[in-house]
Amino acid sequence: MNPERAQIQTMPAAAKAAKRINLLGLNREALEHMFEEIGEKRFRASQVLKWIHQYRVRDFDSMSNLSKSLRTKLSEMAEIRPPEIVSDRLSKDGTRKWLLRVDSGNCIEMVFIPEDDRGTLCVSSQVGCALNCTFCSTAQQGFNRNLETAEIIGQVFLATSLLEKPGAEDRAVTNVVLMGMGEPLLNFESVVAAMDLMLEDFAYCLARKRVTLSTAGVVPGIDRLSERCPVSLAVSLHAPDDDLRNELVPLNKSYPIAALLDACRSYARRNPRQKITFEYVMLDAVNDSLEHARALAKLLRGIPAKVNLIPFNPFPKSSYRRSPQAQIDAFRNALVSAGLITITRKTRGEDIDAACGQLAGKVVARAARVQRRKAEIRPGAA
Repeated sequence: MNPERAQIQTMPAAAKAAKRINLLGLNREALEHMFEEIGEKRFRASQVLKWIHQYRVRDFDSMSNLSKSLRTKLSEMAEIRPPEIVSDRLSKDGTRKWLLRVDSGNCIEMVFIPEDDRGTLCVSSQVGCALNCTFCSTAQQGFNRNLETAEIIGQVFLATSLLEKPGAEDRAVTNVVLMGMGEPLLNFESVVAAMDLMLEDFAYCLARKRVTLSTAGVVPGIDRLSERCPVSLAVSLHAPDDDLRNELVPLNKSYPIAALLDACRSYARRNPRQKITFEYVMLDAVNDSLEHARALAKLLRGIPAKVNLIPFNPFPKSSYRRSPQAQIDAFRNALVSAGLITITRKTRGEDIDAACGQLAGKVVARAARVQRRKAEIRPGAA
C-alpha cells in the first residue's frame, strides 16, 4: 500500500482518539475517508473544505449546505483551530510578521511580503531547526519538534483570514513559500499534506509554480518530493565548493554538493517547466569573491537554474557581515555574464526582524530531539 495513502486511512481513527479532530489538518482524501467512517457521503469533504479554507468559517452551524444533524455531529467531534496569534508587527515597508503560539512552550513566526504584482506568505514547518546553518538566526534557537499539518496550513488560514475578504477573487496571498523556521523536507509528510491543501481546488487553489519549498539539501527528500508533490524547488546553496559549504551548511557533510546537484538535475528532468532556484546568502569576505562567482557559474552549468542572491541579514551574536552592495553587484554581473538568470533579493522587514534568516520565534530547545533529528539526516536515514 502507498505509505501516504496508509497514513490518510489511519488519520481519522487516530484523531478520534483525541479530544477533537482539527479539520485544518485533513486534506480532501482524508476528509472523504472521515465522512465515510461516520456514515456520510464523500462529497461533504469538498463542501467543508470550501467553508474552511475559502470562506474561513470556524463555526459548523454556519455551514448552511450541511444538514443540521451533520453540523451537530461535527460540532461534537471536530474543531477548526489554527495557531494562536501572540503578536502582529508591521514594518515600515509593509512587511507583516506574526508570532504564533503552537503549544504552551513554543512559538513560530510567519511573514507576509506585499509587492505590486504578488503577495508572498512565508510559513514555518518546524519549531526551531536542527541543521545549524551558521548564518541563520533560526538555527541558533535550537529544535523542539515538527509542526503538524494543521499548524502549517493554519498559518495560511490565518493570513488569508486577516488579509482577504472571504470568497473574493482578488487575493492578497498569491504565493506561499516554505522558507520560514525549519527544514521542510525533515517534516515531509506533514509538509506535503499542507501543500496538498495549498494546491487543492476546494481550498487555496494555488498553482504549483506559486508554492515554493526551500531546502538546505536533504537529498532523499528532494527525490521523494519530485514524485509526490512537485512544487517549485529552492535550494539553499551558499557556497560553490564542499569545504566552504561544510562550514556554512553542516548538512553538506551528509549530502555533498555533487549528490545535491544530481538530485536537482533529476528534479528538473521530472519538472521541465520549472527552473530550480539556488539561494546564495552574500557574506562579506566569506563567499562573495569573483572567484566564488565563477566557480558557482561552472557548478550550475547545464541545470535549468536561477540564482537568488540574498544580502546577509544580521542577528545578535552573529560574526558575519553583509557584503558591500558593490560586491553583490559585481558577483551578480559575473553570473549574468555566464548566462545565469540572477536577481538580488530586496531586503524586506528588517526593522521588525522579518528578513530572510532572521526568524527566531520562541523555541524550547530539547537536546534529545536535536540529536534525533541529526541522526535522521544521515544518508539512508531520511
